[in-house]
Formats: sequence, structure tokens, C-alpha cells
Amino acid sequence: ELAASLNQLHKQIATECAPLAQDMIRRRCRNRQQIEHLLDRLLDCACIPEGLVLFKSLCRYYYSLNPAATASYVHAYRKMWDSEKEAKA
Repeated sequence: ELAASLNQLHKQIATECAPLAQDMIRRRCRNRQQIEHLLDRLLDCACIPEGLVLFKSLCRYYYSLNPAATASYVHAYRKMWDSEKEAKA
């Protein structure tokens, strides 16, 4: 039950963030604080496919603006979510 609730919360976050991420990319937002705030939120839900797609899209966009910060987000993703997959394998 707890896992289902957490999964639902991740889906809700992804749904709420989708239009924000798409808008930032579409209008070519350059506000690093806004982008990083949204990446922080997307990192939390990157464990589900919907969240991961948004996280990757915004990372790809942000890479041209700030490669070092983008790399740190990718590293944070791997530390948070990839390590679980490796442990299960």
C-alpha cells in the first residue's frame, strides 16, 4: 500500500511538472535557478518512466547552458536510482 502511494505521488509530480518542463524548453528559458529547481523536482520522480523522460529532456536542454550542473544532475540520478537497479540484478 505504501509503495502504491509513493508511486502515485511520483506520477502526480511528473504530471504537474510536464507542462513546466515543456514550456521551459519551448521558450528556451535561461533562468538557471528555475531550471535547477524543476530538475530537483523531476529527480524525485525519475524512478518512473514518465518522470525519467521529463528529467532527460530537461537535462538535454540544460546541458548547452550549464554542462557541469547537468552532469551533477545525471550523477545524482545514477546515485539515487541506478544503484537500486544494480543491487537487484
